[in-house]
Amino acid sequence: MDRFYLAYDTRAKELGYEIDWYFAGYEGFDFFSGLTIFSANQQSVEQFFLDKVNKENLKYDVMVTHFLALCTSFFKKAKASGIRYSVGVDHNPRPLEGFPLSKIIKNKIKGILYSRYIDHFVGVSEYSRNHILEDYGFFLGLKTSVIYNGIDTSVFVKRSHEDKTKFVVSSHLRESKGIQDLIQAVSIMEVSLKNQIQIDVYGEGPYETELLAMIKMHHLEGIIHFKGGSSQLNELLANYRYLLQPTYMECFSLSILESLAANVAVITTPVGGNLEIIENGKNGFVFEAKDYKALAGILENIVLGTLKIDTDVSLQIETDFSLEKMVEEHIGLLVNSE
Repeated sequence: MDRFYLAYDTRAKELGYEIDWYFAGYEGFDFFSGLTIFSANQQSVEQFFLDKVNKENLKYDVMVTHFLALCTSFFKKAKASGIRYSVGVDHNPRPLEGFPLSKIIKNKIKGILYSRYIDHFVGVSEYSRNHILEDYGFFLGLKTSVIYNGIDTSVFVKRSHEDKTKFVVSSHLRESKGIQDLIQAVSIMEVSLKNQIQIDVYGEGPYETELLAMIKMHHLEGIIHFKGGSSQLNELLANYRYLLQPTYMECFSLSILESLAANVAVITTPVGGNLEIIENGKNGFVFEAKDYKALAGILENIVLGTLKIDTDVSLQIETDFSLEKMVEEHIGLLVNSE
């Protein structure tokens, strides 16, 4: 999202808007040097914003939120400060098994109480739009739209080699990303096929210790390698043939967009907005979440050559999911608010 924030800020200023950014936590670096940023640090960004606005008597015309919970009292309080128009963008995935009944009821109540203080809802996929309506009320349909996430395709190096046995994972390391299922899948592959593949995992997170223990238990140290975090994935992805994403919950995956932009097909699950990008057999392969046996079968058939993606999978991303398109559609919300 960093590239989006910068491009959005630049475009908005070209049109005469002044923008202040409120981040939950921020340490200055050159990439954001042109942005006006206020950091909440240890405080919640919602409370930090309200305190600053009230203390300094700041007046904003429009408020756009990303990654914040929707339909909370924050939006009512923000409106009371003088904000004329507010937009809530939903990036939040839902659990595979759905919310418990208590949360479903709470969301319905919050929709009734607070949705009036959000003038426009945005889902980053049809999946997320549908869940906004399901969570907070279908009466919000007329003021809820979809703006897909986009990426700067120009920074990605495209895959040029044909090594079918090199796979990559780019993910935060937590249980909901399903990497434990990938390890289980590799462990049951036929030995001669298993020994032909290489899987590199880029990412960090709280589940890393458990995943490394699983790899050791199944004696997969020579096959699955943890590489840590990297800021060079736009170049590194070109070294692989497929991205593996065995996730349980997703909203609209930037990792999938980035992989396809590098002409690297994707093996993933049909959760969230994944099927709005991935078409089975065309730009990737799809298996049901938690079905590690199906994943093992896909990996084996790729090694055998009975499954393969030969087309350039980057073309759709350049056309439909560019950063420029995303920015212009979000800027359109500012224009329409006037």
